[in-house]
Amino acid sequence: MSLDADQPKPASTVVLVRDSLETPQKLEVLMVRRSAGMAFGASAWVFPGGKVAASDADPAWDELSDGTYEHYQRSLRIAAAREVFEESGLILATRDGRELDAEACAGFDAMRSAVEADPALLIKLARDASLRLTLDRLVPFAHWITPTFEPRRFDTHFYLVHAPADQIVRHDGREAVDHEWVAPQELLERRKQGGAKLMFPTRLNLEVLARSKTAAEAVAAARAQKVVTVEPRVEERADGKVLVIPAEAGYGLTEERMKEVMG
Repeated sequence: MSLDADQPKPASTVVLVRDSLETPQKLEVLMVRRSAGMAFGASAWVFPGGKVAASDADPAWDELSDGTYEHYQRSLRIAAAREVFEESGLILATRDGRELDAEACAGFDAMRSAVEADPALLIKLARDASLRLTLDRLVPFAHWITPTFEPRRFDTHFYLVHAPADQIVRHDGREAVDHEWVAPQELLERRKQGGAKLMFPTRLNLEVLARSKTAAEAVAAARAQKVVTVEPRVEERADGKVLVIPAEAGYGLTEERMKEVMG
């Protein structure tokens, strides 16, 4: 996969949801906190994700994953599953038609840093362990392209998925230095009080998630919606610059003051 230097890099982000283990009718989402040393989104709470690797487009995935997709769309979903594994230890896959449990996933921990260094090793892991990535469970949720004024640009596809029930999150300690299962509204309130750093797309997508009470509701809502590409642009107003997004994206706002965009 080759791109011009000024073109946004393809990337995938995964919104993992579950029902609270303690409170009925309470949706929770997996958030990871990025390292303070990261060049992009340092110290921010984000959904797991990252850039598409060349090996994510390997034809070998045809026999190692579920669902039928054209070449580019499949590579985005492979990247989504790979990044979830690298950052959280969760494996979006089945073996003999059944989801993996915590014990099975723990056995793959030693491979996480190796896959991060060489993404193609995920193919070997899947083959050796008889895994099939459940790409068909990844529901398109959002599509954001970094504005042209940013030095680092990404063409990011967001996918929503009900998290595996019997697995345990283990953040990698490098890119992701912390993790939390949290109700979307709780994290949004924490951000208002200065206790959480959220990037603009993350915040707006959390607001969308907060409309659902359960994981099943969130998945159903995602399946029913039309994903609209959002590439924010800057416009001048009398009181300063604002970032503008299309109304049809469904976020309930069309512009935000630049000083409020990050925080």
